[in-house]
Amino acid sequence: MMTSVDTDLIRVLSDPLRLQIVTLLAHETLCTTHLVEETGARQTNLSNHLKVLREAGVVETEPCGRFTYYRLRLDVIASIAGQFADLAETARATAQANVKRSCP
Repeated sequence: MMTSVDTDLIRVLSDPLRLQIVTLLAHETLCTTHLVEETGARQTNLSNHLKVLREAGVVETEPCGRFTYYRLRLDVIASIAGQFADLAETARATAQANVKRSCP
C-alpha cells in the first residue's frame, strides 16, 4: 500500500503567506484587519490568499458586523498532520527493514 499526502492541500499550504496565515490562525481567530497588521500584506493580496484557503477547506469564516473572522478547520489540519505521521511511520518501518529495490 502506498502512503501519500494530499498534494492539493500541500500546494495550498506551500505558499509562505498562506502558511503564515495558518500559523497565526492556529493561535487565535482573526479578522482580515488583524491579518493585514500581522503579515504586512496588502488587503487585496491577503483576501486572495484567504479565498484559496477557504476553497481548500482549511479555514472557515464567521461574519461579525462589517468584519469577517477566520479560524482554522481543525479536522483538515489534523488530517494532513495524520497523513504526514503515516508517511513518517512508513519511512521508519522501511528504514528498519532495509527495504531496497534492486536495480535492473
